[in-house]
Amino acid sequence: MNARLLPLAGFLLLLALLGFGIWWSSTHDLREVPSPLIDKPAPEFSLPLLNDPARHFGSAELAGQPYLLNVFGSWCIACRDEHPILMREGKRLGVPLVGLNYKDEPDDAKRWLTQFGDPYDIVIADYPGRVAIDFGVTGAPETFLVDGDGVIRYKYISPITPAVIATELLPRIAKLKEASR
Repeated sequence: MNARLLPLAGFLLLLALLGFGIWWSSTHDLREVPSPLIDKPAPEFSLPLLNDPARHFGSAELAGQPYLLNVFGSWCIACRDEHPILMREGKRLGVPLVGLNYKDEPDDAKRWLTQFGDPYDIVIADYPGRVAIDFGVTGAPETFLVDGDGVIRYKYISPITPAVIATELLPRIAKLKEASR
């Protein structure tokens, strides 16, 4: 008799797990992945500038001011969706927008920025992807808001949209600026 109940119990367990998964995904934003780095110091980095690889730029130059670090690549299809929004909205964010070119051939990235425009205040190149790994990047695009003390305050996975800028980024940036007064 117990052997007959085992498949039924297994089926009911799978059904419960499926139901829980459907409920959970409908009540949570799947783009907002909890990061263990939120409210922790951002990794220190120094990377070559995309347009001048002999010069390096990094966290030391950004110290004392909040900034957005946007991970992108010319190979990234979703980055093409995000790019016009960064071109249109990037300057009104009120903080430096740092482009981290991720696992990309420098010539491809330069050509891509020439073709679509360059919304960034500075572009650094992470061809091996080591700094991106330190930030916990799982792919592109991803965006990090880092405060003036070098602490990661927000991470967004997926292309930035006008709604994300209005409801997530601008309020957080305003709060950071107010706290630093």
